[in-house]
Amino acid sequence: MNMRFFRLPGIAALMVLGASAQAPVRMATNNARATPGHTNSPDTGCSSPASLRMATVAPRGTSVHRALQAMGQKWKQCGVDLTIFTGAEMSGEADIVRRMGVGQIQAAMLSAVGLGEIEPGVTALQMMPMIFHTLDEVSYVREHMQPMLEARLREKGYVPLFWADIGWVHFFAKKELLNASEVKRRKMFAWAGDTAEIEIQKSAGYKPVPLEVGDILMGLDTGQIEVVAQPPFFALAGQLDKFAPHMTNVNWAPIVGAAVVRKPAWESLSPAGREQLLRAAIQTGTDITAAGRQESEDSVKAMKARGLVVHNLTMEQAAGWQKAAEELHPKLRGRTVPADVFDEVVRLLAEYRSRK
Repeated sequence: MNMRFFRLPGIAALMVLGASAQAPVRMATNNARATPGHTNSPDTGCSSPASLRMATVAPRGTSVHRALQAMGQKWKQCGVDLTIFTGAEMSGEADIVRRMGVGQIQAAMLSAVGLGEIEPGVTALQMMPMIFHTLDEVSYVREHMQPMLEARLREKGYVPLFWADIGWVHFFAKKELLNASEVKRRKMFAWAGDTAEIEIQKSAGYKPVPLEVGDILMGLDTGQIEVVAQPPFFALAGQLDKFAPHMTNVNWAPIVGAAVVRKPAWESLSPAGREQLLRAAIQTGTDITAAGRQESEDSVKAMKARGLVVHNLTMEQAAGWQKAAEELHPKLRGRTVPADVFDEVVRLLAEYRSRK
């Protein structure tokens, strides 16, 4: 996962900031591993005994992790022992995807960033700044694009279990940031090694500073960077607000993701079992969305209590941010986001808005 400016942070990405301060955590739904022909969980007949490993960059205790634990308990009743690897055990979503590819883990909770490593079309749900005006629009577009995106993921060997979002990305800065034009005068965090994204930023007049995620807090403290785009509850967990105590209340982009499992592992389970497991997974996606959105709001309140200043924008300032975001869209279409999927998002939003 990452905290790129245009390739925005994902569901668990930025928790690397908070995770770096804690020891690696391995959580499991059962201390004993299930093996073929034997299970440590009740035999309900809904699936052959199996053991699956799932990874997420989200640390223990977040709403995402708690929801995955609850799903694991339901799966256990069907004879599937789900082991969840969390936090600092995973260096990022690209690493998780790589591990799935070589069979070290079978499933993962990924943001659109990580899913984009598998199927680039998923990036449209998260990497088109300010294309969405409300979370209802996010839900509408995601639901209508799911069949296409899920088919593409399946073609590449991954079965989607559920989809979810957890609210908006905001800008956190060392000094107040009210006008979009001011961003171009500030030193902006950029993902180290992502040459294409850095070139896009520079071509748009921004000042990207390539850093590793683990260097963000130090970069803010020393003045090497001045602005970071991040979801509120990741900022709270990583204590980002101590170094960037000003939040611009602009909904830059949603954080959208999904849980996926490798097709061979999924198809090794019985059809009846898969149906019950999928039902539990879909409910988990609903729970993560509800809890994640609320946790985002609660995190802003918690940070305000310890000194964060939230800057609400005037209509004129908000229009300036919208204009700046729309100027980026042509640079992203066909490069960061596949052109056909980009155009479908635009079409669906026009369809949704015409009904309002």
